Amino acid sequence: MNNEKLTRDAIDYVSELLGKNSGGHDTAHSLRVYKNALRIAENEPACDMTVVSLAAILHDVDDHKIFNNENNENARAFLTDKGISAEVIDRICNVINSVSFSRNRGKKPVTLEGMIVQDADRLDALGAIGIARTFAYGGEHGRSIDESIQHFYDKLLVIRDELNTDTARDIAAKRHSFLEAYIAELKEEI
Repeated sequence: MNNEKLTRDAIDYVSELLGKNSGGHDTAHSLRVYKNALRIAENEPACDMTVVSLAAILHDVDDHKIFNNENNENARAFLTDKGISAEVIDRICNVINSVSFSRNRGKKPVTLEGMIVQDADRLDALGAIGIARTFAYGGEHGRSIDESIQHFYDKLLVIRDELNTDTARDIAAKRHSFLEAYIAELKEEI
C-alpha cells in the first residue's frame, strides 16, 4: 500500500475515534505527535519510518484514559484492514505500548522507533501546548487549577530529563524553560 495513502487513512481513522475529545487527546494532538516524530526521525536514519509514522498517528486510539479495550484492538483492527503484516502490526503496537507516561514512567523503550514516538508524545506535554493540554484535561476531568498545577510537578517538569533522543532534548529545552517561566508568573499572580 502507498505510504501516503496509509498515513491519510490513519489520520482519518484517528479523527473518527478521537475527533470529539476535548481533554487534549484529540486528532490535533495525534498530528502534533506525528510531526514531532518525523522531526526526530530525520536525525535517526536507522529507524523504520513506517513503524514510526503509524505508531505516532495511532498512539492514542487505544489509550486507557479514553477507551476500555485490550490488546490495542482499535490499532490492530485498522492495521489489519489495511493489509499490514502481523509482524509489522506487532512492532507498531509494541511502540504504541511504550508511549504512555503513566504506564511507562522510568522505562526506556527497547527499540529506536519506540524511543522516537515516546519522545514525540512527551514533547507535546511541554511548552505552551503542554500547558493548554493540562488545563483542557483537568477541566474535562473536574480537576481544580491547583490539581492541574500539581500535574506540572508530577509529569511536565520531569519529562525533559527522561527523553531518549538528542533531537527531542534540544526541542524540550526551550519548552521546559517556558514551563518554568509560566509557573513563576502563576505563583506571583496567585
